[in-house]
This record gives sequence, structure tokens and C-alpha cells, in this order.
Amino acid sequence: MKLYTKETTQHVNATIEECWAFFSSPRNLQKITPESMGFQITDFDEKNMYAGQIIQYKVSPLLGIKLPWVTEITFVKENSYFIDEQRFGPYALWHHKHFFEKTDNGVKMTDLVHYGLPLGFIGRIMNTLIVKNKLKAIFDHRRVMVDQLFNTK
Repeated sequence: MKLYTKETTQHVNATIEECWAFFSSPRNLQKITPESMGFQITDFDEKNMYAGQIIQYKVSPLLGIKLPWVTEITFVKENSYFIDEQRFGPYALWHHKHFFEKTDNGVKMTDLVHYGLPLGFIGRIMNTLIVKNKLKAIFDHRRVMVDQLFNTK
């Protein structure tokens, strides 16, 4: 399986505590995800983020087809980083690190995703034609939404 990497960095005009409170809550993910993804949390224990937490979603990444997605929060260091990994869903591998670094004027937020697709050669073609562009669009949308929520005050 070929692995791909997607990395984004963004300044957030907030304290590290405000940033952590927002981004570590699965409920807020829907606020920064494009509507076209049909993102919906279907099962979540409503507790503060912790290692071992399971979150279940429905997503429509392509052609409006709803797919289940199950992630596990595998590591958490409060106000610093957390990692979510797909346990079941559209990817052969999904490993997403969320880093938060205090700066003089807010927070530097970095997302680092490693992902792999099923179906070998067909998956590689799908990445070139569709998946990498879809991920770019999702993270571009997140950038705009985070700017609206935090950086236009």
C-alpha cells in the first residue's frame, strides 16, 4: 500500500486553551467540515477527549454515498496534540495528528495526515484523480471556517 501525506498549518487568533477546547471536541468538527461531506456523528460518549475514545460518523465523500467512519483517539496531550486513527471507513489507513503550539500572538495549528487507499493500483489512480483534491478542498474549507470563527475578530 502506498502512503500519502497531507500537512496544513494555520494561525489561530486564540489562546491555547480556547483552541484546544474547540478542536478537541468532536462536536465542533461538523462546524468546519464542508456540508457536501454529509458529516454526521452517529455515536459519541460526550466525554472530554481521552485516549481510547471511539467516535462513529457517517460521511458522504463521493457521489452522496453515505459511508460509516469509526475513529479512535489514540493519544492525547492536553493543549499540545492529539491523534485520531480510522478503525473502520473508506481508507486503508488514516492517521491524523493535530498539533497546537502557543505563539506570541495565538496558536500555530498543524494537521498532519498519513493515509492509504485500498485497491492497490486503482487506489493510486483514485488518489491522483479524486482523493488528494478532495482532501485539499476539505482542508481549504477548514482554513476559511477557522478564519471566520477565530481570525476575523
